[in-house]
Amino acid sequence: MPDNDALYDVRERTKKPEHASVDDVAELVLERAQNPRTEHRYAHLDEMMATVVDRYGTDPVRIVIHRILVDHYPFRTATHDLEMRNVDGIRIGTAASQFLTALNAQDDG
Repeated sequence: MPDNDALYDVRERTKKPEHASVDDVAELVLERAQNPRTEHRYAHLDEMMATVVDRYGTDPVRIVIHRILVDHYPFRTATHDLEMRNVDGIRIGTAASQFLTALNAQDDG
């Protein structure tokens, strides 16, 4: 893999226990989709994920998150074979990577 490819600091990739797991990220994405924040700078991500989860359900969203964060799929192709629009893979990947960053920042202090 080229050095400029993004690597996600998810426990399954790094083997570092202080990093959030893909399950932590998926749970946060789904919780925020169920209970979107209103007065937060990333409230739009919560609302976007609420729409995606309503459209496809939780299992396909979890699969896409795993493919992106652990298996290193590009956002658009992480939806392959899931009867999901490619643009929704971009939405899921954007939210998941942002929430992963937030989870890891919480653990840093």
